Amino acid sequence: MPLDTKKLFDVRGKVALITGGTGAFGRIAALSLADAGARVVIAAASQAALDEVAGEVVAAGGACATVARRAETEADAEAMVKTAVDAFGGLDILVCGAGMNNPQPIVDQPLEAWEAIMDANVRGTWLACKAAGRQMIAQGRGGKVILVSSARSVRGHPAGYGGYCTSKSAIDGLTRTLGCEWGRHAINVNAIGPTVFRSPLTAWMFADDEKAVAVRNGFMARVPLGRLGEPEDLAGVLLFLASPASDFCTGQVMFVDGGYTAG
Repeated sequence: MPLDTKKLFDVRGKVALITGGTGAFGRIAALSLADAGARVVIAAASQAALDEVAGEVVAAGGACATVARRAETEADAEAMVKTAVDAFGGLDILVCGAGMNNPQPIVDQPLEAWEAIMDANVRGTWLACKAAGRQMIAQGRGGKVILVSSARSVRGHPAGYGGYCTSKSAIDGLTRTLGCEWGRHAINVNAIGPTVFRSPLTAWMFADDEKAVAVRNGFMARVPLGRLGEPEDLAGVLLFLASPASDFCTGQVMFVDGGYTAG
């Protein structure tokens, strides 16, 4: 039988829920999946920011619904899934793009700051997976779950990343265990592990002042491809993990880091 590569990456008609849908990664996830024909639901705290991203999706010809909630409670996560079901009839793809960092040395970091990182990066992802997994299992048609790890899940950092590195290592563990747990339901669970890419949080590294140039050059010296990442660099791997092309791939962390973790 000849291979139909068009069907391999076909997500037309699929319904995708994206948490953190107004961030740099969430925005590119929404735009790229919608451009490929998926119907998207974006979730974030700010309705104004949601409306801005949704406007971009619709202006490009996509279908988009919004839900102004973070996955802080089970009710929040269930409301996100319900929005997808009510708007488009089901849920096929979950992209957990919400997260945060607050670099501080562990000896100075208040417990509340540590807990905030773990809540945003781990607890919120767990809650979203729980609600989406229930829906996908009930539907009985499989699904795709894409979490966001980081190169920092396998590399430490000297500048106060104790909370962040730990949280992303936890995401790797969640990816593996859900990949094993949900395989029998034809639900693929994988993670994207970026390194530094352009976002509001990292914009200072892309500036031309002396400090930014020094930090950027020092970092790029450890990246074989010799540059920092752009949100668009994540779109191809995202589409692979959301489409039938990845049907035999689960429990994996796919690093999109210019080779940073290879060296």
